[in-house]
Amino acid sequence: MNEDSPRHIVDVLLPLKIDHPYSYLAEGEDSLKAGDWVRVPLGARIETGVVWRTRFAVPERPLKSISERLDMPPMGAVQRRFVEWVADYYLVERGLVLRLCMGARDALLGRRERLTWRLAEDVPEGMRITPQRARVLRLVADSPPLTAAEIARLAGVSPGVVRGLIDAGVLLPLPLPKDAPFEEPEAARPSGLALNAEQEAAASVLRARVAEGGFSVTLLDGVTGSGKTEVYFEAMAAALAKGKQVLLLLPEIALTGTFLKRVAQRFSAEPAEWHSDMTPAARSRVFRAVAEGRARIVVAARSGLFLPWRNLGLIVVDEEHETAYKQDSGVPYHGRDMAVVLGALGEFPVILSSATPSLESLVNVDRGRYGHVTLKKRHGGAYLPEMQLVDLRETPPESGRWLAPPLVEAVSETLDRSEQALLFLNRRGYAPLTLCRACGHRLQCPHCTAWLVHHRFRNVLLCHHCGHESPMPEACPACGVAGKLAPVGPGVERLAEEAAERWPGRRIAVLSSDLLRGARLKRMIQAIARGEYDIIVGTQLVAKGHHFPRLTLAGIVDADLALETVDPRAGERTWQLLAQVAGRAGRAERPGRALVQTWMADNPLMQALVKGDRDGFIALEKRMREQAGMPPYGQLAALILSSRNEEALHALCHDLARRIPRAAEVLVLGPAPAPIAMVRGRHRQRFLVKASRKVHLQAFLRAWLKDVRVPGSIKLEVDIDPYHFL
Repeated sequence: MNEDSPRHIVDVLLPLKIDHPYSYLAEGEDSLKAGDWVRVPLGARIETGVVWRTRFAVPERPLKSISERLDMPPMGAVQRRFVEWVADYYLVERGLVLRLCMGARDALLGRRERLTWRLAEDVPEGMRITPQRARVLRLVADSPPLTAAEIARLAGVSPGVVRGLIDAGVLLPLPLPKDAPFEEPEAARPSGLALNAEQEAAASVLRARVAEGGFSVTLLDGVTGSGKTEVYFEAMAAALAKGKQVLLLLPEIALTGTFLKRVAQRFSAEPAEWHSDMTPAARSRVFRAVAEGRARIVVAARSGLFLPWRNLGLIVVDEEHETAYKQDSGVPYHGRDMAVVLGALGEFPVILSSATPSLESLVNVDRGRYGHVTLKKRHGGAYLPEMQLVDLRETPPESGRWLAPPLVEAVSETLDRSEQALLFLNRRGYAPLTLCRACGHRLQCPHCTAWLVHHRFRNVLLCHHCGHESPMPEACPACGVAGKLAPVGPGVERLAEEAAERWPGRRIAVLSSDLLRGARLKRMIQAIARGEYDIIVGTQLVAKGHHFPRLTLAGIVDADLALETVDPRAGERTWQLLAQVAGRAGRAERPGRALVQTWMADNPLMQALVKGDRDGFIALEKRMREQAGMPPYGQLAALILSSRNEEALHALCHDLARRIPRAAEVLVLGPAPAPIAMVRGRHRQRFLVKASRKVHLQAFLRAWLKDVRVPGSIKLEVDIDPYHFL
C-alpha cells in the first residue's frame, strides 16, 4: 500500500488520566469497530483499552499497530456515551471514567479454564480396583465433571489415588470454563407471597412503567417496614420477563447477606454480587457474565453502574437518600444521579426507593420529572413506632453517664419483656477527644487537624481521617504528668460500657465499622436478627434497612450530633438518619417506640420528628434551601487544593482567586482553609462555587481553570455537587 494512501486508523481510549484517545494502525484487524477491547503498545508496556472510533485517514505521523483484539463482547454505544457524559459533567478525564469500567481486568484477557476429569469408556484389562479406586469410579460416573482435588475430597481418598487413575488412563481430561454459570431467575411470584392492596397498587404502577419501556424515573416512597422491597421486586420481575438484565443498587452491599437471600428466594436464583469486598476471581466471573448477558440480576454497590451491560432494562436504587452513593475520591460521581443518567441514555426505567427520600428526588417529583408512588402503612399490621423526645435540659443524665433516666427506664422495661433495645450514637470509638486535666493539652493527629479518637477495646488512639494509630500514652506528651489523660464525650464503646454496668449479664452487641467488617459483620447482624443479643449499641450501620423482629425500642442518644456541621444538608440528613434508626423498632408483631435525647427539643426538626410531620419538615427545608439558593434550587461545586508545601499552596490559591471569571448569578467563596485544614500531612484550601440553576456550571469552571498551571506538588480536585464539606 502506498504510504500516502488512507489507512485504517483506530482511536483507543486507555484507562489513564488522559482525556483523549490515542491513535493506532489496525493492520490485519480491518474488522475492528468502536467498542472493541484491544491491547496496544504504550511506551515500553502493553495496555488494555477500548476502540473509541475508527476512520480511514492518512497518518500524520508514524503510528504503532494494535497488538491484539481481546475475546470480549464490545463495550456498547450506551456505555461509551455514559463514559463521555460522566467525564463532561464531573470535569474529569475520560480515561479515569473508563478505568471505572474495568473493574475486573483479568476477565478482559479471556476465559480461564479449569481442568476437570471424566471416565474413560474402558478400564484397562488387569487393572486392580481397590476400594478407594472403586469409590472414585462411582463418584465420577454419577457426578458432573470435577477437578482432581474435588474428586479426592468427595471420594474420601488421597490425591495419589486420583493421580494413579489419571496415569492409568481411567480418568481423561475435560477442560471447562472456570466461571460457573449463573442460575436463570424466575419472574413468577412464589406461592404464599401475597401483596396487600396498597402494595399491589404501587406494584401495578411500576410494572406499567417497565411494560411501557422507554426512560422514566419513579420515586417509591414508603414508610419503614411498608414492604417497598417486595413492590420493586415486581418491577424487576417484569423486566426479567422481557428478557432484560436488572441492576439493584444498595448503599452498603457488603452488609446485606440477609437481603441477598431475599432476592434469591423471590426469584429462585442467586443474584450476582458486585462490590469491593469480592475476590478477583469472583469479580471476573460477574464481569464476564454481565457482558455476555448471563447474569440477569446484579445486586451491586454504586460501581455496578460501570459494568459492561449487554441488555440492561431496569435500575432500582434502594435507600436512594444515602450519602454512601457519593464517591469521594477519583471520579466524584453520585450513584443515584448517574443511575438516572444511564437510564436516560439507555432509554429504560429507573426506580428510586426510600422511606426518607432525598430533597433532590422530592423536588424532581414537584417539577413533574419523576413519578411518585407512596406506601403509607407498615406491612402485616405492624405500626410505626411511637416517638418521644427526651429533653436533656429537664432530665439530664447522671454525671459521667450518657443515658438519661427516661431512656434507662425504657430499656429496662424492654429487657424485662424479653425484647431487644437499640442504643444509637453516630460516633465511633470510646471517646472523640482525650485531654490532659493537668495542662489542658488535647491529643491531636500529627498529620491532620483532627482530634485522635480513643478506642478502648483496642487501647489505641486513631485518626478517622488518615488512619494514623498510636498506643494510648500513660503520661501527657505535653506536660509529662501521668494519670491525668481523660476521655471527653461518648463513643459507642463508652456507651456499651455504660450499658454493661447498668444491665449486667445482658448480651450486648456493638455495631461499628471499626470493630466489625465483611463476614464478621454479616454474622453479627444475623445473630441479632435471631435474638441472640439483648442490647444493640451502634453507629449509622444500624440504620441500613436491617430487620430485627424482636427489636421494639430505639434510643437515640445524641440527636443533635448531625446538626453540628457546616453541611447545608445537615437538617435533611438528621431527619433521615433519626427516622431510619427509629424505624428499626416495632417492625414485626410487637409494637415499637423510639426515644430521642436532645438538648434542642424546641428545634422545628425535633418537633416535626416527634409529631410524625414529615410533610411539614420537608416544606420548611424546601423554603430554607430555596431562599439560600442551595441545591436542589441552586448548584454547588468545590475546588479542594492540597499540598505539603503550604507556601506554594497559598500562591496557587492567590493566582486562582485572581482568575475567577466574571459571571452573573455565580458566587465564589474562598480561598479558605478547609474545615479539616490538614489531612495526611497535606495542607488543604477550598473554594466553594455557588450558582443558580440557569448557569452552565461546568463551562464556568472550564473557563476558570483553562490556563491554570498546577505544580506537581499540589493536588487540585473539582467536586461537582459536593456532599461532604470537610
